[in-house]
Amino acid sequence: MKPAKLRPFLPRPAIRQRICLSRSYAVQAPGTPTLQVFNRNTKYLQKERAAANVERSRKVDYLKDEVAMRLSERLLDIDRHFNHVLDLGANSCNIARALTLPDPDPDPSKTSSPPLSSRLSHLTAAESSRGMLYRDADLPFNKDINLTREVLDDEERLPFEANTFDAVLSSLSMHWINDLPSLLAQINNVLKPDAPFMGAMFGGDTLYELRTSLQLADMERRGGVSPHVSPLADVRDMGGLLQKAGFKMLTIDVDDIIVDYPDTLALMQDLQAMGESNAILGREAGAIKRDVLLANEGIYREFYGNEDGSIPATFRMIYMIGWKEGPNQAKPLPRGSGQINITDILGGGEVK
Repeated sequence: MKPAKLRPFLPRPAIRQRICLSRSYAVQAPGTPTLQVFNRNTKYLQKERAAANVERSRKVDYLKDEVAMRLSERLLDIDRHFNHVLDLGANSCNIARALTLPDPDPDPSKTSSPPLSSRLSHLTAAESSRGMLYRDADLPFNKDINLTREVLDDEERLPFEANTFDAVLSSLSMHWINDLPSLLAQINNVLKPDAPFMGAMFGGDTLYELRTSLQLADMERRGGVSPHVSPLADVRDMGGLLQKAGFKMLTIDVDDIIVDYPDTLALMQDLQAMGESNAILGREAGAIKRDVLLANEGIYREFYGNEDGSIPATFRMIYMIGWKEGPNQAKPLPRGSGQINITDILGGGEVK
């Protein structure tokens, strides 16, 4: 592991993955929010500043590229061709780049295995930050996919007509949306009947190590707590929100991606370069005080540090799939119509 001053470290940080149980978090109840949580203008400026440093911004795309690839792979489970797909909150077109990569699950019976981009005719990448959206417009992957970029005035208000898209994808952007119920309803509206929405977003346990250590450092040095890490939706909320938005045949799963960093400063520098800094309304202005940062470093290492001297940062991913209702869509069987007792397959003894 390179020392912090030689940052960042390797061209791609060490990424580990595990599945674990969720901690309990106090999150806003499902439904239309009564207040605005995030400052959308602040988030726009953060993204623009991040995109302005092209070289640095590309180096920290390891997480967005990884999640975009995992989300795109879910298209393999849908045996159809998509004429027009929307990438909502496209960032630097990470999904478009992922779609042009070689097929992650090639068919051994075939001599060639085209990339996932062959499954769609046209991709519209929509993003509110022009700088981020066009950052990689000159890279080779643009020639391998029929891609249109569209700058949105506001990602919470979609300018598209009803029944426009054969699929909507969204990777690591929806966690900054204030009114998730409204946006999900709009996504349902712009989809054609029997078309899927597939999304990935940070969930409530994301960066719990940093959240905890900063709170303790604030208490130790300042005698109070300031919100340095943005609140996030919990996986238990997302199923209800998708259902209320009109989606059918829901699939929601969670996994943790753990990235090792040399120190907490490196972690926070990468978050800033990603455009993922705190954007809560009413947050404390200015940088975190030096004494709080020093206390945070010690607390973080004491509670969560790795044996090799690095520190882990957990990014909890919520993956969701929902289908717009359509006339020819498969319907679930009526409750109680099954012919096989699940206990005969899984065991578990007598049900009392």
